[in-house]
Amino acid sequence: DVIIISNDTGSIGILFGYDEGFEPQKTYSTGSSPSSVAVGDFNNDTLLDIVVANQGDNTTSVLLGYGNGSFANQTTYSAGYGPTSVAVGDFNNDTLLDIVVANENDNTISVLLGYGNGSFANQTMYSTGNSPQSVAVGDFNKDTQLDLVVANIDDNTVSLLLGYGNGSFANQTTYSASSDSSFVAVADFNKDTQLDLVVTDSNGVNVSVLLGYSNGSFANQTTYSAGYGPTSAAVGDFNNDFWLDIVVADEDNTVDVLLHYNRAALGNEITFASGGGSRLRYVAIDDFNNDTILDLVAVNYGTNDIGVLLGNGNASFLEQKTFPTGSNPYSLAIGDFNNDGKHDFAVANYGSKNIDILVGNGKGTFTHQLIDGCDLNFAPVAVSTGDFNNDKQSEIIVAYDNTDNIDIFATVDPGAFKDQLTYSTGSWPHSLAVGDFNNDTLLDIVVVNLFDSTVSVLLGYGNGSFADQLTYPTGYFPQSVAVGDFNNDTLLDIVIANQNDNTISVLLGYGNGSFANRTIYSTDAYPLFVAVGDFNNDTRLDLVVANQGDNSTSVLLGYGNGSFADQLTYPTGSNPQSVAVGDFNNDTRLDIIVVNQNDNTVSILLGYGNGSFTDQTTYSTGSSPESVAVGDFNNDTLLDIVVGNYDDNTVSILLGYSNGSFTNQTTYSTGSTPSSVAVGDLNNDTQLDIIVSNRIDNTLSVLLGYGNGSFANRTIYSTDAYPLFVAVDDFNNDTRLDIVVSNGGDGTIDIFLGYFSKIFQYQMTLITGEKSVPRSLIAVDFNNDTYMDIVVANSGTNNIGIFLGFGNNSFLNQTTFTTGSGPWSLAVADLDNDNRLDIVVSNINDSNISVFLGFGNGSFTNQTIYSTGSNSEPYSVAIGDFNNDALLDIIVANYRAS
Repeated sequence: DVIIISNDTGSIGILFGYDEGFEPQKTYSTGSSPSSVAVGDFNNDTLLDIVVANQGDNTTSVLLGYGNGSFANQTTYSAGYGPTSVAVGDFNNDTLLDIVVANENDNTISVLLGYGNGSFANQTMYSTGNSPQSVAVGDFNKDTQLDLVVANIDDNTVSLLLGYGNGSFANQTTYSASSDSSFVAVADFNKDTQLDLVVTDSNGVNVSVLLGYSNGSFANQTTYSAGYGPTSAAVGDFNNDFWLDIVVADEDNTVDVLLHYNRAALGNEITFASGGGSRLRYVAIDDFNNDTILDLVAVNYGTNDIGVLLGNGNASFLEQKTFPTGSNPYSLAIGDFNNDGKHDFAVANYGSKNIDILVGNGKGTFTHQLIDGCDLNFAPVAVSTGDFNNDKQSEIIVAYDNTDNIDIFATVDPGAFKDQLTYSTGSWPHSLAVGDFNNDTLLDIVVVNLFDSTVSVLLGYGNGSFADQLTYPTGYFPQSVAVGDFNNDTLLDIVIANQNDNTISVLLGYGNGSFANRTIYSTDAYPLFVAVGDFNNDTRLDLVVANQGDNSTSVLLGYGNGSFADQLTYPTGSNPQSVAVGDFNNDTRLDIIVVNQNDNTVSILLGYGNGSFTDQTTYSTGSSPESVAVGDFNNDTLLDIVVGNYDDNTVSILLGYSNGSFTNQTTYSTGSTPSSVAVGDLNNDTQLDIIVSNRIDNTLSVLLGYGNGSFANRTIYSTDAYPLFVAVDDFNNDTRLDIVVSNGGDGTIDIFLGYFSKIFQYQMTLITGEKSVPRSLIAVDFNNDTYMDIVVANSGTNNIGIFLGFGNNSFLNQTTFTTGSGPWSLAVADLDNDNRLDIVVSNINDSNISVFLGFGNGSFTNQTIYSTGSNSEPYSVAIGDFNNDALLDIIVANYRAS
């Protein structure tokens, strides 16, 4: 799959590959003017995440992936001033990915050490050459520590910063390269196991190759002709001769392929058009159609698309297939975002200020995935991926143009539901319950109809649809229904609370969907609600009833043969409306909770386990509480309470303690006049969510739980008239919870079938520093803690920032390392063979690159500077073993050199 940066739109786009090419892109918002993107697993969940350098707002963005091709909203981290490039590696040997960012405008790279949880430490900055444009990573001196190479566009150099393996880097050593060096890539061109560099000259017609030595130094450049204005380069074997070739994206709307024919030498270019006006901004290489032949993807800034050129294996390519993106795509990252083993793209769109996700089908075709909440205030300039929260799904990091942060986006399942299916009931259906009444293993529904004093049974087909109702008489004005096996025949029975004749009705089930005539038991005045539980631990179900008329609850102990003892009553608050059952004090005995509407309280009656209860203890709620449900909302194994407050349009959350007491309420907004609440895991994230029926505005509110006792803002679904009661269960056997709601106003129930849906949402922002302008970012594990970190090139503050990740989407503040002026591009690799990641940053204003040798703990040596040539303006940097000497080399693309 492919990720593309759209610089003008502030977004990245992802194109997912399939047999025929790529699906239309999915877009994700980044920071302002994203310029570079990299991919890595930043939170150690084995899912790819994205990091983006945002040139416009001096940040890097981290977008955590969910492994299904979608990403969370960006989290941003401060980079240097004008970050233009980002790369990823483990610079401090903690097995956690770190990020390095080239900052064009302050001649630095920023190293952000990762914590392995998707968050990163504050940047540490290193000086580079003038206007670093690109950074890449590799071990250039065979010490097993990652080093950095940076292309410096303004002084025509590449900078090498050797890593110490602790997250810090030595001062830069500079090497002359072509003028206007804008991009650097890394590979071993001469098979000496030493990494070499290829650097593009964005204002000329040349690319430069610098062969690497095993001590972290480089030979003088050799130049090769390309098209006009080469801005980006990538490396691969395009003709299957086992020698690495180079592909170059040109400003004249062409792609050049330079075939390698001799030791570190390249043949004459072969040019492939990318379309008139395309203004190529980025090119990347991978096998997008699973034919073991390398393909190209080009980011077409001018035509608002990306182009995929499938390789023929002989250094020629098919005509490009284009896939639309947002406005002015600027950079991309490649990863598998939906965990299907196929390449997808994340594209940063500079013009439309969003990110596109394009999901690949493994055949070279990509489809666009819609993104939620990813409209950005700034244009993204760089994007990368990493798993920052160890959820086995990739997040996206985005850096923006002219900002001071990077953002992380993570994929979420919003608990989506299809439009409702409607079924007729009796008059004014008020309450409902769910169970298998005909023993076909399929769920059925029972509804009480207030105005015609009946109960309706709708048998389910197991696909979310139901048969027409069967009705049975009840007592007068039935208000509530519950289900249980009251006579121990393994068949479900029904109990109903009848308000106006002060009774409950028990209908014993025959197991074929039909029921015996009702048996009637007396309660106190105006019973409104009934619930079921074994209150005396005799393995027989008992009943509890809320009596509105005399402010009490009735407990009827069951004999296990379908009959019940006379009621025992307990005082409650004023006007009890609803009752629920649970073990609130962890003594293995069931307790009771009652909602008291006139008192604005709930009453807790702790059970003794013999059918009797303590006096009530009350807790405050919102205004006119009407309904209650129970669940563990903060994952402490203790039951909590949710209450629907009718008059102030809220729900109250009361978290439980182990002794049967509760915290003060926390309230969340619902729709108008919430009449019923239910609890369930609607989005399959193992956290309980809340569903509310809102009587007056004919809606359902869904509040997704975070698992810590707090909830997201509501999502609203329209119902039919006057929704009175809501319940959840899986009606179509797809392992996702569905919703059923009774509509009193039109005599119906609605079924809302849940379905799988993944979207990207903003997760967090990482501050890269005032006027940092991050341009590039990479997600890698710099401190070897198995958590992904982020490195950001802060072009505005001339440093790189390292954000060390904790593996839970949180990061230390960035540690900065001084670079040259205008760090622009990043690359990460173990340049000195010390098994610690190092960082290379291109400093566009100094025309050099900075190399920071990592210590393996997220810190780095001071930069070592390497010139990329006078006024070269290195725009991009990459790392690889270009001469097959087993030593990593650095390649820098020089924006102004030829």
